[in-house]
Amino acid sequence: MKKIVIIGSNSFSGSSFISYVLEEGFEVLGISRSEEKSHCFLPYKWIETKKFIFRQLDLNVNTKEIVEEIKKFEANYIINFAAQSMVAESWKYPEQWYQTNVVSNVVLFEKLVRLDFVKKYLHVSTPEVYGSCTGMVQEHQKVQPSTPYATSRAACDLHLSNLNRVRGFPVVFTRAANVFGPGQQLYRIIPKTILFILTKRKLQLHGGGGSLRSFIHIRDVSKASLDILLNANPPNIFHLSTDKYISIRDLVRLICTKMNANFESLVEISPELPGKDAAYLLSSSKANKELNWKPEISLEDGLEETIEWVSENLDILLKEPFEYIHKK
Repeated sequence: MKKIVIIGSNSFSGSSFISYVLEEGFEVLGISRSEEKSHCFLPYKWIETKKFIFRQLDLNVNTKEIVEEIKKFEANYIINFAAQSMVAESWKYPEQWYQTNVVSNVVLFEKLVRLDFVKKYLHVSTPEVYGSCTGMVQEHQKVQPSTPYATSRAACDLHLSNLNRVRGFPVVFTRAANVFGPGQQLYRIIPKTILFILTKRKLQLHGGGGSLRSFIHIRDVSKASLDILLNANPPNIFHLSTDKYISIRDLVRLICTKMNANFESLVEISPELPGKDAAYLLSSSKANKELNWKPEISLEDGLEETIEWVSENLDILLKEPFEYIHKK
């Protein structure tokens, strides 16, 4: 049965994964608490298909309905992208991050563990659980989260590991570097920088943009995620990252160069965000060895593709908020 349930289907990663698996011939049930947004932000709307079903259901209040939809669809595979994911805002409303990322997920897991047709559940985690690290981080690295967001994700991961060990729940995990590509939310650094250049606005560089990150194209992550969902043995964890690292400052400078913009005129230095991790450099050697996977889309090519997406949809994007708007 080529069926997959995707929770968090309207997220950037979720909608991009849907687009990828639809092209691979799967039928998909998408579940999200938000209504379907403009086609600009939903890559699965960029292809013609009759194999996608959408249900607007909130993980925090509609657990029963979500499980009923999963039962009706009867897919062997489930992947969960749903999470409160902003780091800075998690300090303002920590109880909401713990409610969504831990409590509501645990309630869902108690229902899913009883569904005997589920062969594999992929939980999309985050490298934020490691905190600020030195050197290359392997999958066995001890979690040391430094923000409410990261702590909530680590707690959920640990509960799932317990659920696998004690009750045999078939969970696998991914922790990817900073994803990017066409369709990403405008408050993320790459589309935001492109938009600010085009609209001649000042871009705030928190802490001067010194934090070091790896940026990986969402299609590379989607390809690996499908392979892990179908073929990896529980309770494996896989890192998905490139081996190229760049500071936020140098990333913005690179985008400026590609768009013939002046870096000094674009940016303003602002205070660092509380608890922000200076770096986490993920090793993807396990995915390379066990899945024969490696990223295929370079940062430069991905940036050009994203610049093109923003430019082609600029009239629509200018009507959207550029900043993150918190939804309880």
